[in-house]
Amino acid sequence: MHALVTQDHIDTFQRDGVVLVKGLFADHIDTIRAGIERNMEEPGPYAAENLKAGEGGRFFDDYCNWTRIAEFEEVIRNSPAAEVAADLMGSDRVQVFHDHVLVKEPGTSKPTPWHQDGPYYFVDGIQNVSFWSPMDTVTSASLRCVAGSHAWEKQVLPTRWLAETSFYPNEDEYMPVPDPDAEGMYIREWEMEPGDAVAFNYGTLHGARGNTTQTRRRAFSLRLLGDDARYVERPGPTSPPFPGHDMVPGQVLREDWFPVIYQR
Repeated sequence: MHALVTQDHIDTFQRDGVVLVKGLFADHIDTIRAGIERNMEEPGPYAAENLKAGEGGRFFDDYCNWTRIAEFEEVIRNSPAAEVAADLMGSDRVQVFHDHVLVKEPGTSKPTPWHQDGPYYFVDGIQNVSFWSPMDTVTSASLRCVAGSHAWEKQVLPTRWLAETSFYPNEDEYMPVPDPDAEGMYIREWEMEPGDAVAFNYGTLHGARGNTTQTRRRAFSLRLLGDDARYVERPGPTSPPFPGHDMVPGQVLREDWFPVIYQR
């Protein structure tokens, strides 16, 4: 396994659906920061501002930009993320799904809502991992994950962050979004340095605190897929939608769009 990974990392990831990997992107911080600035200056078609009128600060996010932002592609292909993902997932190969940038400027008190990524995606399978890595020291504006939630029998209802409405029409197929703090769930969160990464399963319930500090909180996320990832249809358009993908249920994701970046 990669030098950044121990058997305890793997066991924790499999059991809890989340684990901290110190220094995963430590050698790529300047490159990621440059990519984030380019992304904010040249937002893509999915870029969003996630604050309502009157809410202070700025909460920017955008995804699926790695094929047009060279800095992101460099990190995806040259960092140890793919090999570490293979170790954590127990997978022989790793495919790129997408990148995601989330920036909370100082004074952005709005938290990221609790959610699971999986219901938004057209991917089925348990071999998957998302890395969330801050590009600034994080003490309070951290990612929070509910340990073990990736193994829940029913998925959490996906919602639109700004409108706070259901993402799909058939709400009964999902469980209501819980309040992990009020319900006493086991929440994992860490103080982190730039380049550290939280690795979590697409089924892990997570959210993030607001940024009430005087410094920025820039985060780079990378979503990767393992051996058992297959295309699955959802009740409506997914996020990301990847229009025109032409895949059918049960198909391995097309490698020209979702390239294999690691093979044992």
